[in-house]
Amino acid sequence: MTNEMYDGWSRPIATAAMGAVLAIAGEMAEAQTPESYRKLWSDPAVTQRIERNIEEHRKGDATVKVVGEEGQAVKDASVEVCQKTHEFLFGCNAFVLGQLDSPEKHRKYEEAFVRLFNFATVPFYWEGTEPKQGELRYAEGSRDIWRRPPPDRYIPFAKKHGITLKGHPLLWHAYNPPWLPKDAEALKKLYQKRFADIARRYAKDIKIWDVVNESLCSTKAYPLYTSDRAYVAWAFREAAPLFGPDNLLMINEVNFSNCSVGEANPYYRQVKQLLADGVGVKGIGFQFHFFSPEALKSLANPGYAPKAMLDAYDSFAAFNVPLFVTEITIPTPAKDGQAEQAELVGNFYKLWFSAPRMAGITWWNLGDGTAVKGENKARGGLVDENFDPKQSYRTLDRLIHQEWKTRLSAKTDSQGVFRFRGFYGKYSVKITAGGKTQDYSIDLARDGRTMHQLTLKP
Repeated sequence: MTNEMYDGWSRPIATAAMGAVLAIAGEMAEAQTPESYRKLWSDPAVTQRIERNIEEHRKGDATVKVVGEEGQAVKDASVEVCQKTHEFLFGCNAFVLGQLDSPEKHRKYEEAFVRLFNFATVPFYWEGTEPKQGELRYAEGSRDIWRRPPPDRYIPFAKKHGITLKGHPLLWHAYNPPWLPKDAEALKKLYQKRFADIARRYAKDIKIWDVVNESLCSTKAYPLYTSDRAYVAWAFREAAPLFGPDNLLMINEVNFSNCSVGEANPYYRQVKQLLADGVGVKGIGFQFHFFSPEALKSLANPGYAPKAMLDAYDSFAAFNVPLFVTEITIPTPAKDGQAEQAELVGNFYKLWFSAPRMAGITWWNLGDGTAVKGENKARGGLVDENFDPKQSYRTLDRLIHQEWKTRLSAKTDSQGVFRFRGFYGKYSVKITAGGKTQDYSIDLARDGRTMHQLTLKP
């Protein structure tokens, strides 16, 4: 995460476009989301592109063949298919797990979390895992630090609810303990120990990692974080053999959507060079923070138009590694705030879900009042301070559990075959034939098999 909005790397705005931008900004003085901005999302070229991408990239074809014990086709069997889980990762940070001030709030937090999300970000900020040198806060029973639960807490939570975990971050220039040395070589040795300790303890249970966070806005507080950012390649090369090939090692960066596409984008150039140098970047993360209602005025920037955003994600898709929207804060304005937040959430999630190489989307703070420092003023939660759902939560619930889930029924043909196209994920299949109903499970995965033969039991 980041402590402030970064507005660097802005796309140059042509003089002809400036009038439109100022007009939008003027409307925003009265409403955070102006009608002229809404029109960008109702453009048929945009809506059709999003719908087409979702159909093409989030769904696959499956064939179910129903046979008897001896392999004979069972025709006219009734088949009910119901999607149970998503392959796509819908996530949130879980930074206050077990830290709320009442059992009731904890229950509501966990219920709200697991209903929407199959993906959780675990805090590995160095100041939280080792606030004093040698005081490793990995295990339950460690002293409590707000928004920094011990990472061990997340393993049973994830196993209980079928949640994929991501560690964040291994290396960042911020949120580090004050005892770190300023000498670059001494700091590297400590990072090597930190990487090894974390990998040894968690690589088998946490499979996705932000190796380096926000390098393009790193400071010179320590000589390691040099302006040439050579430490980024160094960190990936150090981490890769420790975590192994089954861990997805990511790079993560601040808001980028107001940047140019392709070579004009500094993040694009950085990733391109890292990959050209053989650095094992296996995932690319993009933050999306608006830490106050006033910050939504940035939506007037042409780079936040839906077409521009889709084009930008498409340019990164050429690297052929998974993309993730890793941190999202969309505020709740005071006037008609819940409706406005829900509208933006619906628009952006549809866009992100449609981006061809996108593999996951992570909201940042689930509940109002659970953010860091000054960010709570945004009221950027999907639930309120009492952990009751806001309109934005219900919008995501509808998208994830209704619009983007497949449920259907039909009968097998003369060959005992039933074909369908559905969203990637795990399915229950209920087959009724000869007066008996039997239950099965299949996995419709992007890289999995498409033919499923199900044998009826006598």
